[in-house]
Amino acid sequence: MKTLSDTWFADGYIDFELKKYTLLAYLQEIHQHFSQNKLYPQLADMIFHYNNLAAFRENKKYLQEQFPKRLTGVQIEKLQVLYEQLIEDDELMQELEDIINFATGKMKTAISSGTEIYEFVEEKLTIYPVGLVPLDSNEGYFFLSEGSFDNTRVYQYRLSFFEKHDEKYRSIRTEYIDTWQKSLSNSYENIKAELIRIKSDLPNPAVFSIETELKYPVEETLLPIAKRTLVRYITNQAA
Repeated sequence: MKTLSDTWFADGYIDFELKKYTLLAYLQEIHQHFSQNKLYPQLADMIFHYNNLAAFRENKKYLQEQFPKRLTGVQIEKLQVLYEQLIEDDELMQELEDIINFATGKMKTAISSGTEIYEFVEEKLTIYPVGLVPLDSNEGYFFLSEGSFDNTRVYQYRLSFFEKHDEKYRSIRTEYIDTWQKSLSNSYENIKAELIRIKSDLPNPAVFSIETELKYPVEETLLPIAKRTLVRYITNQAA
């Protein structure tokens, strides 16, 4: 996958045509992935770059607060110095503004395309608990079945909290366990019982089934969306 550096718009020679073709080559590959219904990591990476541009355009005073955490202190300091230099160079500042305006417009359109795929997949997911759910559902398993539901991918998950800009968010960590062949004699309940038998560290786990009839790429699309759907489902149930 073609990638942009975290500060691509300000790296090296600031020239509109040069940055334009750099961006278009990046977006061309993004669209190729989207045409195959592959969303991640492309969609998340593009949102990161879009937020970078928006933060830089706002005001250098807010760079430290607004830039995504992926940027290092050295990178942020570099951008702050650049901003200060540009204030005294109207021509270069205009060139950079043209680059940012062009890039944010193109990225916004591409993000919308990815979001449409995301929302379509999300609407096609069905999630429900397997058996009784314990009071603490921050750790357990989820089953992911797609297409004809013949095979069920089993993942262990763990939810946790983190804070960003004085707001609390929930994150999810997952680990692939195995794939079971689902049948009348090997139901979700049977798979759950087998998990409890072989993994003694979770004697009373929360277990959820996530199903979809779509035959989309699992790692690049179905799994990331299923994880986010599960986080929201558990959060709403706990509210």
